[in-house]
Amino acid sequence: MNASHAPIATQPAPSNAVAALLKRKPQFFIGGDWVEPIGADRIPVLDPATGKQIAVVADAGAQDVDRAVAAARAALEKGPWRHMKPVERQALIWKLSDLVEKHTDELAELESLNNGKTKFMATVVDLAGTRDYFRYMAGWATKLTAETFETSIQGPPGVNFHTYTRREPAGVVAQIVPWNFPIAMAAWKLGPALATGCTCVFKPAEQTPLTALRLADLIAEAGFPPGVVNVLTGLGESTGAAMVAHPGVDKIAFTGSTTVGKLINKSATDTLKRVSLELGGKSPVIIFPDADLDAAVGGAANAVFFNSGQVCCAGTRLFVHRKAFDRVVEGVSAAARAIRLGPGLDPATEMGPLVSREQQERVLQYIESGVRDGATVLTGGMAPNAPGYYVTPTVLADVRSDMRVVREEIFGPVLVAQRFDDIEEVAAMANDTPYGLAASVWSSNVSTVQRIVPQIKAGTVWVNCHNFIDPAMPFGGFKQSGFGREHGRAVLDLYTELKSVCVAY
Repeated sequence: MNASHAPIATQPAPSNAVAALLKRKPQFFIGGDWVEPIGADRIPVLDPATGKQIAVVADAGAQDVDRAVAAARAALEKGPWRHMKPVERQALIWKLSDLVEKHTDELAELESLNNGKTKFMATVVDLAGTRDYFRYMAGWATKLTAETFETSIQGPPGVNFHTYTRREPAGVVAQIVPWNFPIAMAAWKLGPALATGCTCVFKPAEQTPLTALRLADLIAEAGFPPGVVNVLTGLGESTGAAMVAHPGVDKIAFTGSTTVGKLINKSATDTLKRVSLELGGKSPVIIFPDADLDAAVGGAANAVFFNSGQVCCAGTRLFVHRKAFDRVVEGVSAAARAIRLGPGLDPATEMGPLVSREQQERVLQYIESGVRDGATVLTGGMAPNAPGYYVTPTVLADVRSDMRVVREEIFGPVLVAQRFDDIEEVAAMANDTPYGLAASVWSSNVSTVQRIVPQIKAGTVWVNCHNFIDPAMPFGGFKQSGFGREHGRAVLDLYTELKSVCVAY
């Protein structure tokens, strides 16, 4: 296994502002105030670059969930939120985006310390995306429309009908997000909910709660009415489960693993809650010999190693035409070897650690299983001898479609490479997965692209790029990658109920 990476640097000390935030009391944001937990359970928060504790948060119990849901219900039905004009909601969301922009440096540092990603990436990707997503969704608050239509109802003589539809908020929404893009995922969930007039009970992942708590400060500063957004920290199996099962919740929005998504969907059936799920993936990267191979090599490397591979739509399965296979795989392996591992606050770092010891061990076990099954490690495949939860960027060749490393989501910097000969073969290989979140196709031939795109069963297909997401572009999965679409006009359907009105006159 390759061990050519440079020694891991020491994590720099946090700024004074972030050091102060790390010391904040374990509290919940409920009804517009910071409140004490009812129970005594606490969760340590670790820096993945060192494995050391940097903060502590409260673990919300059922009574805390009751308080948050009651606050959200009151804000929905009795508070000023329900009477606000769309332009007022728009202004509040836009003000929140301005505050995110104002505190970008602090939030990016906090995200890096908590998640492990580089502060640079958190700044230019996560925080920029959070700001822009809130601004995009703010605009939708004033553009929610329904329709009027002519009816064919036959009524008594002299009676006419006026028929139309209304879009109304779905209600109290329980929102649960993962640890890979904590603040960006918060924006993905809160933005459309607030634009449509819903109220929220929001839970970040237990591993990465820090930016959600700071975002609650900014929500209060922006002037949202009490109870519109409530933030709870806690474990998924306790706090998250209580949110999902709560009878006062009307809708659940979840991003995370397919395994947990299935549990949530089953639990929600007891009260027939509306559910949207953005789940796992095993996305193919398909490279034809007529592609710009230099661009394809860089794109394939970025597709799988971006964010340490902890991306639901990461391009973890590389399919290269036999004519270009050796060149592309050698190029991606060289790119992997050149990536500088290190702590997120070190400006020289290009890839940070994985989020937790559990995730590091999971990824290493997958690599070991691939080797046992006959895969060849072209580069990487190890944990550096250093503190923190690092895994070297890994490329595996000589894999088969029945291997676990090929079939299962690893959620780490691990790429499996396979050859193909023609469009029909590679389309079948790409679709040979329970997932269907995303894919990318690399070719300079328009005919090739137009032939293969309709054959790929995935919610997003990129052409000559990968992992590019825009707030206006619907995002979600086929098959076991979930249902419902984030972003664009499509996401508004997840947070609204359609009411038909028939008026006789």
